[in-house]
Amino acid sequence: MSLDDFKEKKFAWISNFQSGEIQELPWDQFEWFVEKIKETMGLDLSGYKPERMKRRIEMLIRKHNCKSYKEYFDLISKDNKKRDEFLDKLTINVTEFFRNPEKWEELKKVFLPQLLQESGPRFKAWSAGCSSGEEPYSLAILLEELKAPLTAKILATDIDIGVLTRAQIGEYEERSMVNTPPEYIQKYFIVRDGKYIVKPNVKARVQFKRHNLLQDPFEKGFDLILCRNVVIYFEMEAKEQLYKKFAESLRVGGLLFVGNTERIFNYRNLGLEVASPFIYKKVK
Repeated sequence: MSLDDFKEKKFAWISNFQSGEIQELPWDQFEWFVEKIKETMGLDLSGYKPERMKRRIEMLIRKHNCKSYKEYFDLISKDNKKRDEFLDKLTINVTEFFRNPEKWEELKKVFLPQLLQESGPRFKAWSAGCSSGEEPYSLAILLEELKAPLTAKILATDIDIGVLTRAQIGEYEERSMVNTPPEYIQKYFIVRDGKYIVKPNVKARVQFKRHNLLQDPFEKGFDLILCRNVVIYFEMEAKEQLYKKFAESLRVGGLLFVGNTERIFNYRNLGLEVASPFIYKKVK
């Protein structure tokens, strides 16, 4: 549903603020804010679902006792900490190691050995929308398990500098480890004061980099692209463009691994085939 479809839609939602029911601010203010963010920060929000973005932003507006989008824009323009909070809240950064573990086991046993055999030391993977790093580190652990060449690397990108900084540190709470096999924890993490710290050999396989999926160019020639539970927050047109660009970024024979709610219906038009549920192979 487009932004125009929501212009006249009125809704309210319950928040945990003391004010109780929060009424939405006018859509023209939201549209102005989106343009100002694009103009000043280079961040294009038009590809995201507008009702989701609007709701999330207005929760922050209320949190900081602002009366309008303009007042909130002035606040984040002057306060770097609140600007970082704004960027963090726009993205979904809830993740964990080996999310949907059966798919990771399939990746380890079936697909990664084949990809490594085909590419060898040139193996190149991309974790797009990597959030705080659990996904690319999960892949790096599998590469270690399979004794992949040290030159087999993972590019991990996200739009949020804050989560990328945390990912580079590589320190996690127990809640991130719920799907991690105990033997992996023993081999690939240092457990200290209730924290799980990724070991250097795993970190060495991952390069973190800021990247805007809706604006920045995509690298080419990947053997494997992981983009899981990211595109569900985009409008349909943006989703289609992203899948097209992901397909173009894969080498023939490469794989696109998506989330369990992100089935690609027009995969044949993109030169893909279904290798397994939620894993697509580039065939042309």
